[in-house]
Amino acid sequence: MNRNELVSRLDELLSASKFKDYCPNGLQVEGPTEVSRIVTGVTASAELIERAIEMKADALLVHHGYFWKGEPEPITGIKANRIKALIKSDINLIAYHLPLDAHPELGNNAQLASLLGIEQQGVLGDPDTSVLAWGQFNKPVSGAALASCLKEKLNRKPLHSSVVDEISKVAWCTGGGQDFIEQAAEAGCDAFISGEVSERTILLSRELGIDYFAAGHHATERYGIKALGEYIAGNFGIEVNFVDIDNPA
Repeated sequence: MNRNELVSRLDELLSASKFKDYCPNGLQVEGPTEVSRIVTGVTASAELIERAIEMKADALLVHHGYFWKGEPEPITGIKANRIKALIKSDINLIAYHLPLDAHPELGNNAQLASLLGIEQQGVLGDPDTSVLAWGQFNKPVSGAALASCLKEKLNRKPLHSSVVDEISKVAWCTGGGQDFIEQAAEAGCDAFISGEVSERTILLSRELGIDYFAAGHHATERYGIKALGEYIAGNFGIEVNFVDIDNPA
């Protein structure tokens, strides 16, 4: 498949143009014009790039790419090594950040809800670009039961701030979404799930009266990029392989 056609179709699928993001979405490093084999993964680390090279990929498709706002602009050190490896091996780097968090079917939030058995009702904020989802369990669950479910499904024990007796209405934002906890509480949610945690998050949980779960940035964001790869394989006729580089954060 032609690279530019692939990127254009992914841009449209994920409504990339609607998002004001912290990094460029779409093609970040140019490689071959034709793409027949893609490796997907969460973050374009040196280890993932090496795996893509070994698997003879034409493109590496990730959630966390490069060129983040606020980072040093010179291409030196680790950034230079990663980009040199991609260019030397002639591999496209394609990345989607917030558009992949928010997609109602393939996105990180939607995939996490499916894993946990949450019936997603909608989002809090802009319906087109919000990355803060909310929904309900069919039956109320205890905080301990939800923590156990997170551990089983994500293979990572979550940090749990236990406040309420039962959880029915829940909000969540994968990755570094811990500061949405106040919006979740204002919306009447019993619990809030994110990937990362800050010191202030636990204190807010206690004072707002809302259970909080930090389930891991990487652990909560494995599933969107995997689902996107499966969509590409099923609809675009391209070989796609998901590679999970373990990261306990």
